[in-house]
Amino acid sequence: MKILILGAGTVGTSVAAALAGEDNDITVVDTDALRLRELAEKIDLRTVTGHASYPSVLERAGADDAELVIAVTNSDETNIVACQVAHAVFRTPTKIARVREADYIAHPEWIGPQRSGIDVLISPEQLVCRHVQRLIEYPGALQVLEFADGRAQLVAVRAREGGALVHHPIKELRGHLPSAVDTRVAAIFRAGRPIAVDANTVIEVDDEVFFLADRRDIRTVMSELRRVERAARRVFLAGGGNIGRSLARALEQSYSVKVLERSRERTKWLAEELQNSIVLAGDCADEDLLREENIDQTDVYCALTNDDEANILSAMLAKRLGCPRVISLINRPAYAELVEGTSIDIAVSPQQVTLSALLTHIRQGTMVRVHSLRRGAAEAIEAVALGDRRSSQVIGRAIEEIELPPSTTIGGIVRGEKLLIAHHDVVIEPNDHLILFLTDKRQLRAVERLFRADATVL
Repeated sequence: MKILILGAGTVGTSVAAALAGEDNDITVVDTDALRLRELAEKIDLRTVTGHASYPSVLERAGADDAELVIAVTNSDETNIVACQVAHAVFRTPTKIARVREADYIAHPEWIGPQRSGIDVLISPEQLVCRHVQRLIEYPGALQVLEFADGRAQLVAVRAREGGALVHHPIKELRGHLPSAVDTRVAAIFRAGRPIAVDANTVIEVDDEVFFLADRRDIRTVMSELRRVERAARRVFLAGGGNIGRSLARALEQSYSVKVLERSRERTKWLAEELQNSIVLAGDCADEDLLREENIDQTDVYCALTNDDEANILSAMLAKRLGCPRVISLINRPAYAELVEGTSIDIAVSPQQVTLSALLTHIRQGTMVRVHSLRRGAAEAIEAVALGDRRSSQVIGRAIEEIELPPSTTIGGIVRGEKLLIAHHDVVIEPNDHLILFLTDKRQLRAVERLFRADATVL
């Protein structure tokens, strides 16, 4: 596929790196020639220096025969105009724009190929807000990923001493769970590396365990891997920007929410915008202020400012002062890998969350949802089984008969409203949604071929 990526920032670079190894013809456009030169030294792609919304620049980048434009510059207006130009001048089939400004997102009626030229609008703030909200809803979870409109969830947890299944093989899990609850351990990462998983695999302390279950059963399964944590009631949000405001709105009807914002002008505006949240003015690194606000009695502290260093320091401070669970927004991947699992429980990477949403729209054919995992090293995919037994390599076959690529696991099958855990004798039917886990992204093309309906298959 010929793809134009407009913007060589953190998201643009992440998308380019994710797609470069998949036989795509990628061109990146940016005004920063030095940044483009550094990118081209790391990744095999073309670069064009210039303003991404100018027709002449898009023409030099190859927009005449591009199949996809991904506009992720730092300017909403540039992204919008670039998609309009790609649509009107070059008739590009698919245009994706990242838009941050809440006022644009609040009026979705202007979005669409016939109105604005934009086929898909991605809002990082909304994506991150929903991601953090799910982490608050499930205490102890490192990631909570939704499939089939939320009917199935893939959850990552770190196994802790005291969990019923820790130091025991996976095959004992079924005996611990109620008869109506079923789950599948899709993958285990030990010391940062994936290990082979089967019924005899023993779960050890600090293993990062990914399991798939019906959303109603998540807490039950989590209790087997770590001590049950009480549900959060009090949430403290440091940072009243777009993400902080959106998250406070989403939480304030169900939780006791405090929002801390440095700007007094922004604080006044937030106090008018939010209904049930307490809005405070001050510095998130002010130890006396956090003590006064009883941070030790807060269930979850979320550092959501635009400053990575401030988020890291304030989250570490909140943890030291007694907050049991802290979440920090961190843009730099190196920082996120450095601090997660220390005094900071979860480091949320906005570009990885955004990348997952972009990949869902970029992947071709039967891939209807894609989640980028472990800083892009692995992927969880929802694929649809199309065709019939003659045209499909999966339909009409039991899971044990499917020739899966190495490092690929089927976690479950969503059939209608029901989640079926992927046991070896489950037979795939037309229109089943299969949830797969890839610990080696190099196998992605093989997975895509596996789900391609082809009349020549016997």
